[in-house]
Amino acid sequence: MEKFSLSVPPEFEGKIDETFLKKAHEYIKDKTRFSFVSSIFGNIITIFFIFGGLLDIYNSWIFSFKWPFILKGLLFFLLLSYVSTFISLPFNLYSAFKIENKYGFNTMTPKLWVTDFIKTIILSTVLITVIVSIALWIIQSSPNYWWIWIWGFFFIFSLFMMYISPYVIEPLFNKFTPVDEKGLEDKIKELMQKVNIRVSRVFKMDASKRSRHTNAYFSGIGRVKRIILYDTLLEKMDYDEILAVLAHEAGHWKKKHILKTIMAVEIVSLIGTYISFRIIQSNLLTDIFYISHETFFAKVIILAFIGSIMSFPFIPLSNYIARRFEKEADSFACKLTGNKYAMTGALIKLSKDNLSNLHPHPLYAAIYYSHPPVIQRIRAIKTLQG
Repeated sequence: MEKFSLSVPPEFEGKIDETFLKKAHEYIKDKTRFSFVSSIFGNIITIFFIFGGLLDIYNSWIFSFKWPFILKGLLFFLLLSYVSTFISLPFNLYSAFKIENKYGFNTMTPKLWVTDFIKTIILSTVLITVIVSIALWIIQSSPNYWWIWIWGFFFIFSLFMMYISPYVIEPLFNKFTPVDEKGLEDKIKELMQKVNIRVSRVFKMDASKRSRHTNAYFSGIGRVKRIILYDTLLEKMDYDEILAVLAHEAGHWKKKHILKTIMAVEIVSLIGTYISFRIIQSNLLTDIFYISHETFFAKVIILAFIGSIMSFPFIPLSNYIARRFEKEADSFACKLTGNKYAMTGALIKLSKDNLSNLHPHPLYAAIYYSHPPVIQRIRAIKTLQG
């Protein structure tokens, strides 16, 4: 649980008051409590499913079908996906229409939520069908070397999704229009040209029809980028602050943070895939967990459960690296724009707009924060030369 203070930091004096801090305190308390309850519930369901005999019953039922390997696997994972989605349904509704609504963030109508939910189900069904079918075909075709082919397939597929998502998937949920703020696109392209990033288009996304949270991001592979600005961001920040936010994103690209992250993830994935291959070759998992019928599908579920536990200790390390990347990107943005005050102004507005915790407990932040606490970021930026 995060600690909280109602003292206004010097960096925020004149920008916020104790009323804001109290509201932020309640928001963070509600979110933390909700996250804790939903996490405990999900873990209980998972443990009961695996250790309570449900996995064995479900696996035996799938095993009873006289279907080809790929069809049985597809049914196995699709049904689990649907069950997981519907179990989490009440929590998603509570988060959107209770917590986010209580603090003025949610702007989504019930009709839009239902529409999004239906689209998500259809999209996930298509993606799971494609991924599982190809993966199981690879496993069936190359029983001794599938681990390397599976790793390569998921790597290529993830790059493919990074490329097509902005053009195919994102427009299913949001409307993207060229920014109509006078001169902003020219300023953005001019700034990006300084670091050899070519901007194809700058779009405004209608994020306000779902939430009042603010954000901006790059999309695209290679040096050519599409820049997406939330309409909520455009409403609340001036041009210099918007440029500072985008310069920060450019910093991640130029400092190769994204490439380093992808490389680290893929190395770990390759090792994990090989270890999984070796374990799946034996009957160790089905024997330990008392699975009546030895199937590849049940072993994958058990391995995923074990992997989630084994990966938990690495969370502080990955977040530490992410915080280092954020500091480098902040410094890069200030040097690129030559305006560190715009960066601090943007951080202050982002913190206010998202009711951020200005006084997180150092230990909690060290373990769970992927970004340095905003006060630390502002103070580090103020120490920069120029």
